[in-house]
Amino acid sequence: MPDPKLYRLAFIAGVLSLAGSAGAAKWHHEVLGDALPKVVKIYGAGGVRGLEPYQSGFLISAEGHVLTSWSYVLDTDLVKVTLDDGRKYQGTLVGADPRMEIAVLKIDGSELPHFDLATARTAEAGTRVLALSNLFGVAMGEEPVSVQRGVVMARTRLDARRGAFETPYRGPVYVLDAMTNNPGAAGGDLVNYRGELLGLLGKELRNAQNGAWLNYAVPVSELKPSIEAILSGKGAPKDSEQQLAPKNAYNLQFLGLTLVPDVLDHTPPFIDDVRPNTAAARAGLRRDDLVIFIGDTLVNSVQSVHEVLSRTDRAEPMKWIVKRGQELVETVVESSEQ
Repeated sequence: MPDPKLYRLAFIAGVLSLAGSAGAAKWHHEVLGDALPKVVKIYGAGGVRGLEPYQSGFLISAEGHVLTSWSYVLDTDLVKVTLDDGRKYQGTLVGADPRMEIAVLKIDGSELPHFDLATARTAEAGTRVLALSNLFGVAMGEEPVSVQRGVVMARTRLDARRGAFETPYRGPVYVLDAMTNNPGAAGGDLVNYRGELLGLLGKELRNAQNGAWLNYAVPVSELKPSIEAILSGKGAPKDSEQQLAPKNAYNLQFLGLTLVPDVLDHTPPFIDDVRPNTAAARAGLRRDDLVIFIGDTLVNSVQSVHEVLSRTDRAEPMKWIVKRGQELVETVVESSEQ
């Protein structure tokens, strides 16, 4: 098997051959040599209806925090994270923000190369960029991830495309001329030609009206508040917390809800039925809604919904966030008992 170091040098040399000059080759070598070790490959759920079980991410702390896209790939207890040098870890979900479509994982590492979010930069139209990701899952072990060169075509807002591009995120994005919407690229990083972090590569996004694909990245400046909230524990899943159950706790029967049968180890919490004239019906919950958050707790399984409800007193209104089609819907569920 070829020496991984030689493979890496050959890979970088291939990218450098596109740079066009000796001067450009020098800084490309420095930028890629610094940026590639910070990108990780993530493997998790997939396989249903042709869904790919992999995506990209990048390290944001020396202790092993990984920023990535929030997606079905993370909907499993067995998320695997492979570093640039081939080391493999099990990733633990720290928390997620479905509105920003991001998640933070944690691996058991130390002194790892990482991007410092405090030094992230912004970009304007015309900025030359490099997009690093494991698109198509071509890097399985210690091979370097793919590098695409491109230009920021525009900085705009996705909410200006409501009805054309279906996505929960409606904020500013960098529109790119690089084909970053390929499977597996989501969660990769966008850097400028100095290797400074600019943004997180978005998911595959297609115009519902004309079929055109949008290549984009979300600026780090838009993501930082959510990342900080997750790292502080506000976005952390609390499925395993041991708390005393209140005397009058919520449950599905009381709410008037039925979830899909819990037949898997990690059954997604889709609503199967809502009975009329119940707390759930008054809150506007519907059949086929996917429950994402109850209060500040990320619920990623039928079992976790039961656990959260069992810890919540009926005297307390509950904020629910559900995914309805491609929209995130927020509502408040409360008891009529006073």
